Amino acid sequence: MKPRQKKSRTYYWFWGVATISVVLGQLYVGTGYRRMSDSMDGISADINLLVEVLLAPSPKTMPVSPRTTGGMPIIQ
Repeated sequence: MKPRQKKSRTYYWFWGVATISVVLGQLYVGTGYRRMSDSMDGISADINLLVEVLLAPSPKTMPVSPRTTGGMPIIQ
């Protein structure tokens, strides 16, 4: 049977630091992506509202005659 390989302390420090740095990098990128997504959602909502307003038909108003108001004067 072969004797087990003895690993130095620096081996574990290296891989521990490497693992932590990768996890922190993923959190940093994920946070930035979330902020960008929220920003894009706001811009998309504004564009959708603008398109709805521009494409909405203008309301047709009928002239008001004294008969339709029941003969009551209109207070201005």
